[in-house]
Amino acid sequence: MGRMSKANRAAMVAAAGMVGPPSGGRMAPSTISINGGPEVPFPVLKAALDTVRGRDAPPPPRDDDNDVGGIAVDRLRSIIDRIERLEEERKALGSDITDIYTEAKSAGFNVKVVRQVIRLRKMEPAEVEELETLLDLYRRALGM
Repeated sequence: MGRMSKANRAAMVAAAGMVGPPSGGRMAPSTISINGGPEVPFPVLKAALDTVRGRDAPPPPRDDDNDVGGIAVDRLRSIIDRIERLEEERKALGSDITDIYTEAKSAGFNVKVVRQVIRLRKMEPAEVEELETLLDLYRRALGM
């Protein structure tokens, strides 16, 4: 089937009741009625015409995409599952660390001091030196 002639297009526009914008430009209808038939949404009519003309219509949405409101559900579910799994691992690690502190306490170590040593070991040497200098200065200022 060839291209639609200007006369056929004009007849279709008139049958659809399309009214152009005041500027004289073209305006696409949201629905169309041919020969007084029921109103059909324009995208539905276009898809039907494309099928009749042998053009490939866009494939229907796949079930595995699961796009809801522009959100890829499978991707979101994967991210949330990974975060939950890591939080469970973190909880287990926290429990293990607590057990080690309990072991240190039962071995006679002061847990507060052990925690402080761990905190200091995470710092840069220059930061530790500055902290110790300030601590010494404050102690002398308070007469300690």
